[in-house]
Amino acid sequence: MRQFLRHPTDMPVELVRSKRGSQPLQRLHDISFGGVACNSTRAFRRGTAIELQIPLLGDHAHLTGIVAWCRKQLEDYLIGISFTSEESFFRARMVEQVCHIEHYRKQREAEVGHPLPVEVVAREWVDAHASDFFPV
Repeated sequence: MRQFLRHPTDMPVELVRSKRGSQPLQRLHDISFGGVACNSTRAFRRGTAIELQIPLLGDHAHLTGIVAWCRKQLEDYLIGISFTSEESFFRARMVEQVCHIEHYRKQREAEVGHPLPVEVVAREWVDAHASDFFPV
């Protein structure tokens, strides 16, 4: 399992520097919980406290974490965001799972040419991919 899940690119995110400021870099040396990787038009320094918001999912998709790494790409940056508590980690995993199911639903509907029941698509996705999010 990857330590950082890749956020689907068709689910826009907003990254905002948290009012909490930055965390000491030494706290990021050995991160015990995973995180999420997403694209950003701007760079963030390692250790920066950050809020990740997913507008398409509403107010419940608001997560806080710490920038673990930032990598320059051709047109933007790939940001690794760590969640430093078990509660934040599992909440982020659930939000990311919803994002991936929504991405999969759009893909499947494009393939078949008509809307599909959300429950059916979600079950297909969970059967195929849930172990990547919550390994046993």
